[in-house]
Amino acid sequence: MADSSELSKSMLDQLPTESFWDIPLYQWEGFWYRSYHLEATMALRSHFSSRDDDIILASPMKTGTTWLKALCFSIVNAANPDNETLAKTDEDHHRDPLVENHPAIYVQTLEVQVYSAKPPPDVSSMKSPRLFHTHLPYKALPDSIKTTNCKLVYIARNPKDTLVSMWHFFNKLRTPEQGPYPFEKAFELFINGVSHFGPFFDHVLQYWNQSLKSPDKVLFLKYEDLKRDPIGEVKKLALFLGKPFGDEKEVEDVIWRCSLERLKSLEVNKNGVDPWVGMQNSTYFRTGIVGDWKNMFSDEMSERLDQITEQKLMGSGLHFQI
Repeated sequence: MADSSELSKSMLDQLPTESFWDIPLYQWEGFWYRSYHLEATMALRSHFSSRDDDIILASPMKTGTTWLKALCFSIVNAANPDNETLAKTDEDHHRDPLVENHPAIYVQTLEVQVYSAKPPPDVSSMKSPRLFHTHLPYKALPDSIKTTNCKLVYIARNPKDTLVSMWHFFNKLRTPEQGPYPFEKAFELFINGVSHFGPFFDHVLQYWNQSLKSPDKVLFLKYEDLKRDPIGEVKKLALFLGKPFGDEKEVEDVIWRCSLERLKSLEVNKNGVDPWVGMQNSTYFRTGIVGDWKNMFSDEMSERLDQITEQKLMGSGLHFQI
């Protein structure tokens, strides 16, 4: 399919389609998209030109995206001389932009927020370093992201918790009359690769393999590692971004500033609304715990997904804590 800012119905009609949570998804180059995500992806590929100092965050859906946005924004922001005196308090709001807005305001998702606009915005006037996010598989990224010296930071999460988080998130789009989507149906779709920007394992492996080939360009993070060792992982992240911390206090401050508990407690996230999707900001902050899948999975589901995970990741060197 040629790049275009417009997707005609006839073009969509030529693509395989599946229903996900009663939402039509279209398969393009082996991955599943909503129609407007696919249209935005075409516009992105046509109009976006990456710079060597860009920072692109990437993730499957519901794997810690908002946390990563907050962390990277805070790391880059803390290194700005205008913000060196960030105080560890919520009283002085102007000193911490996260108090004023959801992290997605500062780190916008290219195919959901930036290039869904018509006409697409001119991002060439943005000051460096530009910080963006994408849910796109590596294969679908614009060539300039792959060929310039820009940095890619990817976050993955074990597939069981990813599915459960996804189930809770998309149920927020359903009316009380509809009720929650049957978890058993969600499970079958997920293991068959049908989800926004899925298949999950193909998505993860594309970035994992790139991180092995080009470790100076692609940093692969795991949600579980960030939970287990936030200081070590956030230090690694800052070093990769070229913004190493001066001392331990700076690391601890960023971790506190971006913690789920703190972000959930901020007024903007308790009562604000995502202007792009129309969902409550609070929807993006649930429990964030590792192992939440145990509250939803049957033993049979757990065994099936374990077998699929082992099969999909065999020989890759990638392992998840499940």
